[in-house]
Amino acid sequence: MSDKTLKSSVDWQSLLGETGPLAEIIEGFTPREQQQQMAEAVGECITNYQTAIIEAGTGVGKTFAYLMPALASEGKVIVSTGTKTLQDQLFLKDLPIVKKALNSSSKLALLKGRANYLCLYRLKQALHDGSFHDKRSLNYLHRIDDWATMTASGEVVEITSVPKESEVWGSVTSTVDNCLGADCEYYNDCYVVKARRRAQEADVVVVNHHLFFADMALKEEGFGELLPNASTVILDESHQIPEIASSFFSDTFSSRQVRELATDIIAEATVIGDMPTLRDTARNVDKIVQDLRLAMDKPGLREPWYKIRNKPAIIQEMDNLLEEMEALGELLATFAERSQGLETCLERCQVFLVRLRNMQVPQDNAVQWYETFTRSFSLISTPLDVADTFQRQISALPCAWVFTSATLSVDNSFQHYCQRLGITADRELQLDSPFDYWHHSLLYAPPNIPEPQAHDFVESVVDAALPVIDACQGGTFVLFTSYRALNEAAERFKDELDVPILVQGDAPQHEMIENFRKLGNAVLLGTGSFWEGVDVRGEALSCVIIDKLPFASPFEPVTEARIQSIKDNNGNPFYDFQIPHAVITLKQGVGRLIRDHNDRGVLMICDPRLRTRSYGNIFLESLPRIPRTQKIEVVKRFFALPNADEET
Repeated sequence: MSDKTLKSSVDWQSLLGETGPLAEIIEGFTPREQQQQMAEAVGECITNYQTAIIEAGTGVGKTFAYLMPALASEGKVIVSTGTKTLQDQLFLKDLPIVKKALNSSSKLALLKGRANYLCLYRLKQALHDGSFHDKRSLNYLHRIDDWATMTASGEVVEITSVPKESEVWGSVTSTVDNCLGADCEYYNDCYVVKARRRAQEADVVVVNHHLFFADMALKEEGFGELLPNASTVILDESHQIPEIASSFFSDTFSSRQVRELATDIIAEATVIGDMPTLRDTARNVDKIVQDLRLAMDKPGLREPWYKIRNKPAIIQEMDNLLEEMEALGELLATFAERSQGLETCLERCQVFLVRLRNMQVPQDNAVQWYETFTRSFSLISTPLDVADTFQRQISALPCAWVFTSATLSVDNSFQHYCQRLGITADRELQLDSPFDYWHHSLLYAPPNIPEPQAHDFVESVVDAALPVIDACQGGTFVLFTSYRALNEAAERFKDELDVPILVQGDAPQHEMIENFRKLGNAVLLGTGSFWEGVDVRGEALSCVIIDKLPFASPFEPVTEARIQSIKDNNGNPFYDFQIPHAVITLKQGVGRLIRDHNDRGVLMICDPRLRTRSYGNIFLESLPRIPRTQKIEVVKRFFALPNADEET
């Protein structure tokens, strides 16, 4: 028997039916035909070494639909999802349920990135090098030291008495750059090593996409640890994969990396002693990289590198940095044999030098861009196309691949998604949501809204939204495509509404969502991360308002370069790239509205282009089947008569 075949012929209709084991364990479990279809497709994919793309609408229950065949199969399964929060939910809640339902003996493991685990070597360094002088940081450091004597996992989430945002954490956790590997004196006690050993021994390993692609990027260099052993890879929330893959196959030179290198060199030299030239050179590198940041002007810039590459101040500081880093590399080569830490610093310095030199000349098939923050910057070279690299990875791993999400298709086709990743699916499956959108929801497209570029667009959106929010008595998400629009609208809403207003940035996202649920009549204004992965069921959320179709800014450097590349190859970037990307993003935002069989509500999309442009139909045809109206009176009746069907 292949190490990937199912343990036995499986009747998914029975397992996921009303008298199946999940129904016995989960109170209120509702059998869904779509869930059973998905489980069967995933099972066939695992058995037949196939690649499957499965779009499972909200409410299908895709998590159990892929976990059931995953645990019922032989061989190692890697499940990757979008966030650490979802990762924890899979491992702590969903997998134990499925394991119990199947009476499975499968070993399970949860694996997170290095920054989630204490590094004993760096803790020792931080305690002895005197980097922290303020009482608060020293207090946090000693709390971590005390905790280190008790923890079994070393996961930093265990110790709640040290804030996650404390700068101390950066000094007591490791990165791929500064890890000493097998030469570390604490290697046998290393929490990352122990977690990876558990993952190697497990039948099912739960990771997140960032860790998955970090391992894939390492495999590209011959050092991947997880992927070569996998029989099945399941990528949930896989609509995120193209962007995450682009990020991990990019080369990045950041001031943070260089400053951390300088700090580590100074700490190593201080412990060893008698290396004043090395310490001074590291300090010079630290100063020059800060000077380069100042030469880049204000924070918050995200632009093509060519725009400032040839500015005299940039040229001067780049030359200074390159010269001083080369000197630092030569000194490290001289002293490296005196400690494993300095040898690792030499390797890091050499990598950074290559990336810095590459940013001095244009690269083929890549876009070079920079990003500035308050005290730091990054120089990034991003491949315009990850399809070849990703396809090469899949071809090199003879395992089953399952790509699944609620939002993968555009106009009922997976063509755009497959092209971006260079994949060919053996099985494509679209499963509609089992929720009754036709009777439980309404799409309102308000009339008389100006074009999004109009100066009074945001004001008109607020004017149109106020009577809708009043009709549903709060309980509304207002999703924006920019912070500028969000902030402008927030002032108006605060002046006009008597219900609680929650604005992104006022509190951490999880606190805002929990507060929104408790209040029951709040209006939450968000952008970016609030468009996806947020689950509010019941009457607390009865309306989702979207300001405009979420086209990516054509002036964002990577997007701009991709548009130009498509033009250069005689393509149509608007229809080939910009519309598909916007459709998938819109579907994520729309998905916040109906999260349960009993949910009902109004979806309001303010962008007039949904009606006035021919491409508006592509967006409409990609959404669930929802009654549509342009009349506010219909919206008011919808909220006034909860169980009435409206003729629109």
